[in-house]
Amino acid sequence: MELERIRYFFETAMWGRTDRTVKGRALRELRRWSLGCRIACTGIACACPSAAAQDVPQTAAAEETPQKSQAAEVDREVSWRRLPRNFLQDQKDIWLFPVQLGKGRHWVPTIAVTGVTAGLIAADAHDTPYFRRTQRFEGFNDVFSGRNTSLGMAIVPAAFLVVGHFRHDSYAEHTALLAGEAYADSAIVDIVMKVSTRRLRPSDIAPNGNFSDTFFSSHKDFSGTSTSFPSGHAAAAFSIATVFAHRYRQHRWVPWVAYGVAGAISFSRVTTQAHFPSDVFLGAALGFTISEFAVLRPR
Repeated sequence: MELERIRYFFETAMWGRTDRTVKGRALRELRRWSLGCRIACTGIACACPSAAAQDVPQTAAAEETPQKSQAAEVDREVSWRRLPRNFLQDQKDIWLFPVQLGKGRHWVPTIAVTGVTAGLIAADAHDTPYFRRTQRFEGFNDVFSGRNTSLGMAIVPAAFLVVGHFRHDSYAEHTALLAGEAYADSAIVDIVMKVSTRRLRPSDIAPNGNFSDTFFSSHKDFSGTSTSFPSGHAAAAFSIATVFAHRYRQHRWVPWVAYGVAGAISFSRVTTQAHFPSDVFLGAALGFTISEFAVLRPR
């Protein structure tokens, strides 16, 4: 009996000790887990302000980048007062371009444009009669008539000028001034080349006439309105489009729309029989290069 009582007390003491040990371990694990949670929470709390501090400058930088890039695009002063001086500087650079060729510069693009233009001139006699015979572009010609396209090319820069003035948006105003400057630059080059080449327009040639012998055949006109080479509409459209595509290139859709509309205007000059394809290509090339490398060139 005594032996069983001793065994009972001994087992009870051992179970109690074991139970206290288990409870102690559980309590220690709970404390460790709680401490780990507090450390983790403290780390997150410290990391969040740091991440937020990093995000804010990046966001601010992202918001300021277009404005800074826009402000840095044109180094020369753009204003009504500076417009005549800028125009004269552009004309100087344009007509002194052969000097750059003499120094061995810009030969690759010059040869490329000249070669494509020559190839198109050779093909004019074969592709132009098609546009004389077909009736597929009647609706297109009604929309992109010479009057409509001229009006559209004048309205867009004028709208930017007026809206920019009343909204105190100097960037829009300067864009409109640059577009007008580019148009004037391309118009001077276009008139000089037209007066020099005196090419007949396709509409001036009889349906069964000779589409090959077209240069130096139109009557002399110092305004260039009766001659065809190059296309003044194409030069004007691409000179204006290049300015807007360059100035608002942070909007990815602007270059697509600008050059797409300019391309449609240029193509309409072929479908309406106002110009040969070679006239349109050279006019577009002149408009783009004059705007890109004369008007928009940092100074």
